[in-house]
Amino acid sequence: MATKRKIEVFSAGCPACQETINLVNQVACPSCDVSVLNMNDPKVASRAKGLGIRSVPAVVIDGKLADCCTGRGPDEATLRAAGLGQAI
Repeated sequence: MATKRKIEVFSAGCPACQETINLVNQVACPSCDVSVLNMNDPKVASRAKGLGIRSVPAVVIDGKLADCCTGRGPDEATLRAAGLGQAI
């Protein structure tokens, strides 16, 4: 079995979050395992805090917060540079 790239999208259900979810799903490759996590769940919020997430939407790729999500929000070029859409 091939290894999958783990993609986590931290969302609060807002329109900006939905745009990011759509982008991630559009760019994701067959070896990407995409999960959408609800920040209203205390366990998810605690995990997000541990990852350094300060705002949503945020994307974590293979356990690392994507650079685009540490400031103004996700963008396709930065997500691709972090490995989204690339087979392992």
